[in-house]
Parts: sequence; C-alpha cells; structure tokens
Amino acid sequence: MPAIACTVIRGGTSRGAYFHRAHLPDSPDERNATLLRAMGGPDPLQIDGIGGGHPLSSKVAVVDSGSTEGIDVDYLFLQIDPAQQTVSDMQNCGNILAGVGLFAINEGLVTPGDNVTTVRIRMQNTGAVCHLDIQTPGGVVAIDGETSIDGVPGTAAPIICNYLEIAGSSCGALLPTGNVVDEFDGVRVTCVDNGMPVVAMRADAMGISGTEAPEVLDRNDGLKKALESIRLKVGPAMGLGDVASKSVPKMCLVSPPTAGGAFMTRTFIPHTCHKTIGVLGAVSAATACALPASAVAALANIPSGSIKTLDVEHPAGAFRLVLEYDDGGSVTKAGVIRTARTIFKGEIYV
Repeated sequence: MPAIACTVIRGGTSRGAYFHRAHLPDSPDERNATLLRAMGGPDPLQIDGIGGGHPLSSKVAVVDSGSTEGIDVDYLFLQIDPAQQTVSDMQNCGNILAGVGLFAINEGLVTPGDNVTTVRIRMQNTGAVCHLDIQTPGGVVAIDGETSIDGVPGTAAPIICNYLEIAGSSCGALLPTGNVVDEFDGVRVTCVDNGMPVVAMRADAMGISGTEAPEVLDRNDGLKKALESIRLKVGPAMGLGDVASKSVPKMCLVSPPTAGGAFMTRTFIPHTCHKTIGVLGAVSAATACALPASAVAALANIPSGSIKTLDVEHPAGAFRLVLEYDDGGSVTKAGVIRTARTIFKGEIYV
C-alpha cells in the first residue's frame, strides 16, 4: 500500500487535499482512481478515507511550479462526488484556491516576502489567473488574524483573492447562450460564466421562497428533479455538452435579500444544496444579478458605479465581493477576501 505526501487545508468554506503534481500518477485515469481511494471511495460516506461525505469536503488541489512566465504555481482543481464516485476537472474552485498560496509557500514553491507575498496562480481548469495576497510578516505565513467569513468558525489572517479577466473561462463567453434571458421548461433563466458556469433563476419560479435551509432543499425531490431537467437542457446551450455526469453548471436560486445584502442565494452544486456559496459561483451569480434585464435583476439591490461592492447572502450569512467594470461595462476584476488554515500534513496510504 503506497504512501503519498498530502496536506489537508481548509480553504474558504471548503476543505481539500493538496498534492504535488509529481506525487500523483501522470495518467488521469490512474490519478483519479488514486484520489477516489484516498478520499474513501467507493463508500458515499467516505468512511475509509479523508473525505467528509459531502462535496464541500471532498475536493482536491494538484499544485505544481508555474509553467508560464509571470505565474508562480499551476493549480488543477478536482471535484470528487462522494455519491456518484466521479472526479471532475470541469470547474475551478475559488475556496480551495485560497489554500493554494499557503501550500505553495509552505512547500517551498514560492519564496515569501517580509510583509505581504503575492502568489500568482494559473487555474489549469480554465487558464484563468488569480493573484493571492498573503500576510507573511517576517517571511512566515500568518495564521492568526481578525478576519471572519460566514460559514467558518473563528477568525484568521485575511487572504485577498484578485481574479483577473475570468469572463467566459469555461464556456468561452460571459453569456454562453448569447442571450441575457433564456427559457427552459417554462422557467426564465440567465446563464453566466464569470469564472464559474452558473444558471441563475428566481427561487419563487421553482416553488420555494429561497430562504429554506439546505437540508430542507436536499430533501425536496421534486425541486431537485426540476432543476436537473433544466440543467441537462442548459448544458448544451452553454457549450458544455452533455452535463449528466459533470459538476457544472451550478444552479443558483435567487430571492430578495433578508439582511441588507444584494440578494439571497440557494445554490445546487449541482445536486446538493451548498451550505454557503462558492467563490466563483458568487461572482457569476452577482454578475447575473447586475445585468439590468436578467431573469433575476429585479430581486437584487445592486450599487451603481464601475466598482460594485456586494454582499451575496447565503444560508450561513453573506459573502462580500468587489466587481470592477471597464468603460464598456465588462467585468475586469473580481476581488474577494478568504481565509485558510492548514489542518494536517503527512502521508496518505492508498
């Protein structure tokens, strides 16, 4: 039974296993089989591995030295579905990305500065780039701090994530269908890819208020069946092909804010309701809500100006992000604040 070096890091509101690329098989099929064993497959509870029996705690980051000029590290995200025992590279993950900087510095892939270290990351899933600003006083990664994010207990040092020109990262266009509004199964939706393919729709159009607990929605088989029917039709329209076995697009149900934010969300990722909301999922959902004629614009309170600070409400609180627009109205940068913590480092036997 071979042992592989592994670090488990809580990045944002997710938890994942982080590996050096060189420590995993080169063949994608062999790599995926190794990761399924490491996480605890084929049991959906992942009792025989380090997964948590939920998509938010069954994630993998594969990290390598940067392969292009101006990039410090390459990062491949892999989403493991505990129920279906699949491994998908069809999406990015901004929460797990928040831990890539810690991993890169602690593993010697990036030399820290004396105060703040910027780690330039290429997301191999889509080719998009993110710059992480990490607190490194005295050349040491800061762990403690006063920054809190909803969905994670306690506080930690902030990590500033600046996503650069991520529109169309998976589908080739911000509006992959070419329309601001489409209709599937009689439901008006807005399909957006601003770092994550997302289908945004009104929660009340799906027969819910949009404030239900994720556990309640996970038991709503009628809702899940209706969402999957729409998702399977939307996939080809967004250029994603047959998405029956894919983790994208995400399905975001939008309702009016309840706590002073921009709007409320319940997001399926794609078959389980998110306990909070993903980083890039929040960016795409906010982009959809900011489009004046979108299917969800009327529900949202969107500030004016070329720099928009938004609180995206979710089941555990809210997610703050900043969207910057150019003179032509295109989003050029999305900034978010995350935290991350190394949980353990060692070897996993597969």
